Amino acid sequence: MSNNVGMGACCLSGTVHTGTPQGREEVFGGINTYVSEPADGSKSKSVVIISDIFGWELKNTRLFADQYAKAGFYVFVPDFHSGDSLPESFLQNVEPNLKEQAELSIASKAKNAAVVPTTLGPWLITHREGVVRPLIDGFFNTLRMTPYVNKIGAVGFCWGGRYAILQAHEGSHVNAVFAAHPSLVSVPSDFDPITKPTSLALGTKDSLLDEKSRSGIQEVLSAKTDVPTEVRIYEDQVHGFALRGDWSSEKDKEAMDEAAKQGIAWLQKHLS
Repeated sequence: MSNNVGMGACCLSGTVHTGTPQGREEVFGGINTYVSEPADGSKSKSVVIISDIFGWELKNTRLFADQYAKAGFYVFVPDFHSGDSLPESFLQNVEPNLKEQAELSIASKAKNAAVVPTTLGPWLITHREGVVRPLIDGFFNTLRMTPYVNKIGAVGFCWGGRYAILQAHEGSHVNAVFAAHPSLVSVPSDFDPITKPTSLALGTKDSLLDEKSRSGIQEVLSAKTDVPTEVRIYEDQVHGFALRGDWSSEKDKEAMDEAAKQGIAWLQKHLS
């Protein structure tokens, strides 16, 4: 069974959240990085967030990092896009709020659909695995050699979800992984080699991970009796729900909160 799951217009949709990130920017391992520290400043439990296509500067991602820091993790959000993340305007202008999409005219939907091949396609080629994987692996290598770092976790969303999953393979410096609505994954080949504790948050209405793909992932992971794994399915949640969900919807906000709790609980358990 093999299924290469791609990316679509819903990757360019979602909501920018309110709030002020509390961390700072610095250069770590030669890469611009947002850093959010826990109250005690300890690096013992360090977490690297591998962002979606909107990158390390998206407010949602930084607020999420702050949430993890408050839970006791030392959090890094590196710019693995080398200054070339897709701009926030794609969230606010090209693609409307998720619940407003149903009200779009046919012409507007066609215009939005055109964004995928003309913008996302070239971007994915520029930031293909052969380019970004060495950056990601190198960052984790540097972190492993950093004083006072004990356990390392990887968290990934959408585009970054797959690269978090790859860090769960044998030979990486990561101790545990949490990934929400990963895209561009290959089933089963990205999941067969998992040897590190891995937790996934998937939505039932994710157009990039249909029921067959979700079932395939669950089948592969459930067979790994020697590796802790979990797959939580969130009803009526679309791609991006754990990071770019609509806070005005109580159901969507609850799903976001639960996914955040899921990742935090998983890493607290396996990085302790």
